[in-house]
Amino acid sequence: MKEQNLEMKLPKLDDFFTTQEERDFNNAEKVEEIEINRISEFPNHPFKVNDDDKMREMVNSVKEYGVIIPVIVRPKNDGTYEMISGHRRKRACELAGIKKIRCIVKNLSDDEATILMVDSNIQREEILPSEKAYAYKMKLEAMKHQGKNVEFEENETYAPVVPKLTSRERLGEEVGESRENIRRYIRLTKLIPELLDEVDSKRIAFRPAVELSYLEEDYQYVILNKLDYDEVSPSLSQAITLKKMQQEGTISEEKIEELLDKEKPNQKEFIKIHNERIDKYIPTKIKETGNVEDFIILCVQEHNKRERLKQERDLR
Repeated sequence: MKEQNLEMKLPKLDDFFTTQEERDFNNAEKVEEIEINRISEFPNHPFKVNDDDKMREMVNSVKEYGVIIPVIVRPKNDGTYEMISGHRRKRACELAGIKKIRCIVKNLSDDEATILMVDSNIQREEILPSEKAYAYKMKLEAMKHQGKNVEFEENETYAPVVPKLTSRERLGEEVGESRENIRRYIRLTKLIPELLDEVDSKRIAFRPAVELSYLEEDYQYVILNKLDYDEVSPSLSQAITLKKMQQEGTISEEKIEELLDKEKPNQKEFIKIHNERIDKYIPTKIKETGNVEDFIILCVQEHNKRERLKQERDLR
């Protein structure tokens, strides 16, 4: 007969004098107040934190009510913390002059932290293409490290038919994207930063941008120069042609310029206005509804109306 395990765990003394409810509460995650200067940013955080109108509204809210929903952090070996979810709330506290913030502290591995960071931010109402691109890539890489079923082929063109859901398909179901769209977004990470900014500002459409991501960096800069100086944005068919030229080794700066100089059927003149020059004049509600162009047109119409009335008064 085998000897009984003499190292059998005995109940703690506290267990005899506390209820199960009290023990559950003690083991649950608690909200702590932590100094903001002890919390560092998440490495390569893909979601932008801008000091815009929405941030100013958040600052006012934090000043009046404090941080209602605690941020999520994880402890580091040096006694400081790393932000997982709540970068905008942390920034609002900094701008409001608040020194501490309410936090939920979680012990997470790098991959667990990455997945939670993405999941906590990806459901926001307004997410830029660049944010989706790097967030999707980071989460899939984390899933790969965890040993899950991941297919992450950088140059994949057609998804193979497999009986089990791949990680990309599972991610697509979570965020409401097709597997192919997940692949397309991740391709955007191959764009030079300047072109990716143009995708965020909608000067380059999503699908053409995916095709342009296959071009070498030098040729991507040629596209950027054409966009800056000639206001020429590649159509989908032009972008596909450029990708084919790259693959066949027939691409050159001259051929790119020749192709983009061809007038597209729907190509029309447009006025270029830098965001920083006009953004402060656009009300937040207009930005949220996406009717910025209509608002500008109404403002111009109102200006013309006032000018006509002024001229009529001067003629009296």
